[in-house]
Amino acid sequence: EVLYKATKQHKLAIDSVYKYIRHPQYLAFILIIFGFLVQWPTLITLLMAPILIVRYIRLANQEEANMLHLFGMTYQRYKQSTPMFIPSMKQCVSAIFRTFTGGGEKI
Repeated sequence: EVLYKATKQHKLAIDSVYKYIRHPQYLAFILIIFGFLVQWPTLITLLMAPILIVRYIRLANQEEANMLHLFGMTYQRYKQSTPMFIPSMKQCVSAIFRTFTGGGEKI
């Protein structure tokens, strides 16, 4: 929903999960790939997993180049302050603390 609304308004999606990581969809796909490796450790999954992971990382980098072209310095600042795939523990702990102490937006 966040990405859909931002796209319709020609804005960056920087709310919700996008506050913590820039590519939540690709992170989810990569975690699913690791899940397949654990669930079905076959030759095919062992061969395909690294290929798919590298492809998702390259796709994320291509999208970032496009976002830099479209949004310029706004995206550059977002890119500098928000990790690509792995959320900052400091941000996560802070968000959880604010949620449970009533000091901010719910996660």
